Amino acid sequence: MKNGFGTCAALGAIVAVTLAAAPARADSLSQAVAADMPGLLTIYRDLHTHPELSFKESRSAAIMAAEAKKAGFAVTTGVGGTGIVAVMKNGAGPVLLLRADMDALPVTEATGLPYSSQTPGVMHACGHDTHMASWIGTARRMAAMKANWSGTLVMIGEPAEEIGQGARAMLRDGLYTKFPKPDVAIAFHDSAQLPAGTIGIVDGYIMANVDSVDVIVKGIGGHGAYPHLANDPIVTASRIVTTLQTLISRETDPLESGVVTVGSFVGGTKHNIIPGDAHLKITVRSYKPEVRQHLLDGIARIARGEGIAAGLPDDLMPVVTIADEHTPAAFNTHELTTRMSGVFAQRFGKDRVVEARPQMGGEDFSEYWLADKTKQAMLFWVGGVPADKWAAAKGDLTKLPSIHSAQWAPDPDKTISTAVEAMTTAALTVLAKQ
Repeated sequence: MKNGFGTCAALGAIVAVTLAAAPARADSLSQAVAADMPGLLTIYRDLHTHPELSFKESRSAAIMAAEAKKAGFAVTTGVGGTGIVAVMKNGAGPVLLLRADMDALPVTEATGLPYSSQTPGVMHACGHDTHMASWIGTARRMAAMKANWSGTLVMIGEPAEEIGQGARAMLRDGLYTKFPKPDVAIAFHDSAQLPAGTIGIVDGYIMANVDSVDVIVKGIGGHGAYPHLANDPIVTASRIVTTLQTLISRETDPLESGVVTVGSFVGGTKHNIIPGDAHLKITVRSYKPEVRQHLLDGIARIARGEGIAAGLPDDLMPVVTIADEHTPAAFNTHELTTRMSGVFAQRFGKDRVVEARPQMGGEDFSEYWLADKTKQAMLFWVGGVPADKWAAAKGDLTKLPSIHSAQWAPDPDKTISTAVEAMTTAALTVLAKQ
């Protein structure tokens, strides 16, 4: 496979054959999704009104669990904290995992929607409410269409994606040992960069490695009027900030991708005091593991180098800490991605299926493939920007609210209906009867 990975190991003849055959377009699916939309929109508005933060998604998980049980799935709750696993066995065939994440963000909503969040300071600003509603719709369709597929469907509601811990928690809690281990994993994410109802496909890396780095820059405090009697950590920290830029501009291959952004620089309390330390908070983004490691090593090297240049003794060297919240890059495997691109184009028309660009945001859906690279995985986009807003912005993304914005409000009807139809189509393709 491209982008630095070798070819994945074979999944076995059954998966290879399954991916080779797409289901014929069935207008009944579109009609069934349309008929289900009023109820799904009611669920969506309820979830949007009652958002829950990471690892606190008890109410959301209960709604999803109840709907899955009603559809005939065997449901286990409390996996990895508040996660849920719904399993439907339907004869011989591959195992398919479909994921929806559940958590909201600590954002105060400013959309003005009649169903705005009623939880102070918490909002579904990333669209996970559309993910959950679509998950329920997909579960209903797959249960109703059992005669059309064969295999095992594992549908999971993942907690704490926003803090990059949910997938890891579910895997640690036995997702791949207590439940059928998937041959294929698929998920979607709503997009604030595509018009509602459009599907975005990326072959290879789709989302980035995300690392958070803290640097404590030490010094010798003193009076601002007598800097020669101190060793100013603000000056040293400033040099670190500027030198960090060379990690990308001068040390990283221009054909590779990486980001080093200092998001916080805190030091001092008063105009005329040289502080004893200054603090930097840095976000680091990359795709390839070797680029990630070079950037992290480079931050430590530059911090120490500037400490030496400032004349600091060893016991006052900058302290660099990499936070234990790494989200690995999400990678779409080639065979599955190219197959689904064709299947989606057949169902929705080529105008609604576009080749999207990789993004530097993070998504812990990556963990499900990294836990076993012999399987296949794909994360795809479903556009959520309302038609009128897209037309007014003329495609200029700077004129549109992004995800995580207090003003992000996707078109729920087009987003959810497209996602349900796409996820169901993908599931029927992987689990097609032979």
